Amino acid sequence: MAVLAATAGGALGAPAAADGETPPGRVEFPTHCLPAAGGTTAARIEVDDPAPEVGDTVTVTYRLDRTPLPPPAEGALPAPTGRILLGGAQTGEVPVAAAGGPGAAMKGSFVVTGAGPITLTPGGYALAGAACAVAGPPAPVAARLTAAPLPVMNLRGLALASAYGEPGARVRITGAGFTPGAAVTVAGRAGAAATADRAAATADRSGAFAAELVVADPGTTGVVAYEGAAWTAERGARPEAYTVVEAAPAAGSLTMTQAGAAITLGAVGYGGGGGEAGGRMGTVTVVDTRGPGAGRWTLRGKLTEFTGPDGAPVPGASLSWTPVCGGGCGAGPAGVVGAEGAVLASGEGGRFTVDATVALRVPPYTPPGAYRASLTLTLS
Repeated sequence: MAVLAATAGGALGAPAAADGETPPGRVEFPTHCLPAAGGTTAARIEVDDPAPEVGDTVTVTYRLDRTPLPPPAEGALPAPTGRILLGGAQTGEVPVAAAGGPGAAMKGSFVVTGAGPITLTPGGYALAGAACAVAGPPAPVAARLTAAPLPVMNLRGLALASAYGEPGARVRITGAGFTPGAAVTVAGRAGAAATADRAAATADRSGAFAAELVVADPGTTGVVAYEGAAWTAERGARPEAYTVVEAAPAAGSLTMTQAGAAITLGAVGYGGGGGEAGGRMGTVTVVDTRGPGAGRWTLRGKLTEFTGPDGAPVPGASLSWTPVCGGGCGAGPAGVVGAEGAVLASGEGGRFTVDATVALRVPPYTPPGAYRASLTLTLS
């Protein structure tokens, strides 16, 4: 039971405001009470946390500063009860009950279930044996809060097929945990700054992607992947370390290295028309330190027959390439590779990078399945 100290005219001990001003947060609204009484209610609503997160519990206080009820008789009175109406990002009612303190104070609580602005409006109440309801339109909003959404865990991650390589190396990058169907940028980093190395990919239905990044910038020290215009901790995978290695070949030598030996070709539909599967060879770096008069070097390739399910063949002569040579060497002619072999590039003295796009022409009605062949490169 609560004892309410009231004064004549229905005032319920509201705290005084400076210079007769209305206390902050007070709203007034017409009220109809049973047994028969009517007039204006002045009330305030207070919240203990104006900026909660979804899932937090907020305690609210409904204070009646003035009611249309006559002054109560001396002695114990029924404890006041009431309700607060929620609006905006969350709707519903919050029941409140007597809490003591100055005025007719009632307290309650609710769990925040929606992110965004939430309004709190006085509703009906019961006091001194009478039940009072808001008459006419709803009462004015007496308090507001803004609920923040729960932090979302970032599950984006990526993996590098190699954590180091020479300038121009092609690195296979795989990622997971991205938004399905999202455009993904794979980029090099030098500490916190971006480098010129870039590749694009699209996340599949499971949020995974695969891309090939050419790491040509010698300043690259890491690789990131992200959604949107730029990398952020919320929409990107954390950086993975990468080291650009400057090879120091021995004087008087002719060497080659390759960034990724495997070539993965695309799929071709089954049918009478056959089709063509494309791909790209991993970059080959040739370094010739033999000095003047050593003669030209030549890089050749030859290909075995493709073998598929149950030994089903596709002739090696079905694969053609288009070589590209950087650094001043000469690219070999575009055409079939095959078992007899073909020239990929040639040159003399210095450092060169050699690439080639490849295309496999699949004969009509080739049995479905995965086919494999071996491409052998020889530098002489």
